[in-house]
Amino acid sequence: MTKIHKEKVILGLDPGTNITGYGIICVTGSKVKLVQFGVIQLGKTGEHAIKLKKIFDKVIHLIEEFHPDEMALEAPFFGKNVQSMLKLGRAQGVAMSAALSREIPIVEYAPKKVKQSVTGNGNASKEQVARMLMQVFTIKELPKLLDATDALAVALCHHFQKGQVKSKAKSWEGFLKENPGRIKNS
Repeated sequence: MTKIHKEKVILGLDPGTNITGYGIICVTGSKVKLVQFGVIQLGKTGEHAIKLKKIFDKVIHLIEEFHPDEMALEAPFFGKNVQSMLKLGRAQGVAMSAALSREIPIVEYAPKKVKQSVTGNGNASKEQVARMLMQVFTIKELPKLLDATDALAVALCHHFQKGQVKSKAKSWEGFLKENPGRIKNS
């Protein structure tokens, strides 16, 4: 009797306000295959709301094209610039809403967790992460924009965490019930 391994497609995202990286991997048993990775260029000028719509539309397009089973996001790091943090949070929020609108479970990983998972060093540089991914997936050329490899690292980190989707939320209501501490009342 042969064992049948179910295929799992993971969409990794590194949301940003000028560039959002994405990486898609396919896992069958213990084998991990690179499907696609790249960036969504949002430009340095233009209305923030238009950029958010572009992120939402592109994530929906990726979902419809590759049918991911799960989505993993890099959680925003905490910086001193409140405006930047707000914009990053919005970018992450629209990416999450795109996945939730298609009932795709979401998991977030801290940047240090992603780096640790992929390179063994939570303080690794973007270049070190990219070089490790080049070895893992036999990528011949380092991409110009490392946001793409950052997103690919998030997807691989999720796989290395055994794809433990802690959230079973398939709607905003379910997500909010599972995460009451993330709601701030004013």
